[in-house]
Order: sequence, then structure tokens, then C-alpha cells
Amino acid sequence: MFLVAVAAVFAVSFAVSRRRDPRLLRNGVFLTAAVVFGVLGALSVAADRSPVALALLALLMLALPVSVVVFGVALVANGVTMLRKEGRSLGNQLSLIAGVLVFALPVLAVLVVVWFGTVGVTVAALVALVSAYASAAFVSFAVYSVVYGRMRHGVVPTAVVVHGAGLRPDGTVTPLLRGRLDRALRVWRTETARGNRPLLVPSGGQGGDEARSEADAMGEYLRTQGVPAEALLLEDRSTTTRENIERSAVLLRGAGRPGPLLLVTSDYHVLRTASLARRLGVDAQVVGARTARYYVPSAFLREFVALLVEHRWVTVVALGPFVVLAAAVVVGQLTDLVP
Repeated sequence: MFLVAVAAVFAVSFAVSRRRDPRLLRNGVFLTAAVVFGVLGALSVAADRSPVALALLALLMLALPVSVVVFGVALVANGVTMLRKEGRSLGNQLSLIAGVLVFALPVLAVLVVVWFGTVGVTVAALVALVSAYASAAFVSFAVYSVVYGRMRHGVVPTAVVVHGAGLRPDGTVTPLLRGRLDRALRVWRTETARGNRPLLVPSGGQGGDEARSEADAMGEYLRTQGVPAEALLLEDRSTTTRENIERSAVLLRGAGRPGPLLLVTSDYHVLRTASLARRLGVDAQVVGARTARYYVPSAFLREFVALLVEHRWVTVVALGPFVVLAAAVVVGQLTDLVP
């Protein structure tokens, strides 16, 4: 019953926090913890009366190390696919790097213990702790990114802002960007059918390797899909997600259309975009467009790394005491070894 009670606490925390602001990153932690403890708690309670539940609980425990291996293999395979289809940039190699680390870190931990004895045990424990923290944080981030991106937000938007994502060499939209535009079109048409009249705001400037601004290309695509010119307001100066949000908000205020916004981006990008909008004080929620399956692991990893960097003090506060304690233990052990 203890695990069920813990799950209930996390579930209530999630409900309260989500009601306060769906964009809060801790919502993902509460939701994931509620699900994990809820499943384990329910199976633990049922295991006293049901052999099936007991077997499921045992299988779940056995599945954990197996899932780590499967996850590592999948990441390596995806990394190879990314290198083949998208090129050798660091961002495209993240899934490969993560997959290699899944197998390398346990081996490294064992070697450290063998080579350095009791000092190595402390170092290995710290590596395990950091790995567990990163894994739990990533799962929470990925789960809530999907959940948040598919939420029905109870806002009546004055505008639907579509974030740019690069163009083809000929100046037309890429499949990734077309996915965002099609998602924005569905949202806009739904709002129009309800009697609302939100503007559609394609947001994106012209990169150094682009034939024209992303906003211009997006506006052209939207017009071919039947969007009237008077429903479009192009924001063609932004070059980052922050600028997408800031410049679009300023442009809409200048057009006399302040108010709640719906930002449209790719599903892997929704949570970081929502968190950024919150920090900027912009009244906006975010919806996500689906991404090609092979692109998803690297994209989520890239967003997760970016979030860790943006919220690095949270990581420092969470792991800092353990790092200091491990360092003190190692120093103490080394001191004892000195004659």
C-alpha cells in the first residue's frame, strides 16, 4: 500500500501543478512518478492474491535490465541511421553517443572498481547515481513532451504561430516544416469552425543559406492550402525559438491582437518552447506536430540536453551534494592510503 500512497501523492501533485500551469517542467516528473509507482503499487498489492500479478511483477523486474540493453541497441541503430540520412553533425550523433554510453558506463564502472578498489566503488556509485538521474529526467521529459503536445488547451487564441524549421535549397518548405504547417492548419480550421478568427503567423527569418525567409515560404504554402491573405501575418526576422516567441508577440500587439497564443512546433520541441514562453512571460501554450520516426530519438535527446543546459542549476542542486559527498569519501580514502 505504501507504493500506492506514493503514487497518489504524485498524481495529486501533477493535477495541482498542471492546473496551475501546464508548462511547468516538474509536471513531467510528477506524472511519470505517479505512473511508475502506481503500476508497481497495484501489482504489489495484487500479488498477495493473484499469481498472475506476482508473475507480472517478476517479469517487470526482469524486464528492466533487458530493456536497458534493447534501448542501447536501438539508440546505436538509430545513430547509424541519422548519420546516413542527416549527416555527421554533433546533434545527429547524439543517439549514437547515448547508445554507446549505455554499454560503456557499466563496463567502465566495473573496471574502476577492479583497478581502484574501495575508491573505485565510490566513483562507480556516483556514476550510477548520475546515470539514474539522467535516465529518470529524460524519461520524464519525453513522456510529458508527448502528453503536453497532445493536450487540449482551454484557450481561445488570437493567433496561431508556426515556428520555422529551415527550407529546401530551392526555397520551399521541408517535410519537417510542412508537418508543423499542417498541424497549424488543423488548429486554425478548428478555431474558425468554432466562430473564432485567429490569425496565422508564420515565424522565421532568412538564414545565410536560404533563398528567402522561412515566413515567406510558409505563407506561400498556407495560401495554397486555402488560407486567405487577410488571415496571415508574417514574422520574417526571427532566427531562434526565443525570437520566434518574442517577435511574434510584439508583432501581434502592434496589430492590435494581443492575447493568448498557440505556438506550433515539432512534438520533440514543445516542452522547451513552452518553458521558454513561460520564462518570457508570454501568454502562450504549445501544440506539437509529428516527426519522422527515425528523427525522434536524436531530436528528443538534443532538446533534453538543451533543457539541462538552460536549467543547469537544477541539476547542480539535485546532484551537487552527492558529488561533494563522493569527493569527500574519495579524498578520505586516499588519505588513509598515504603512509
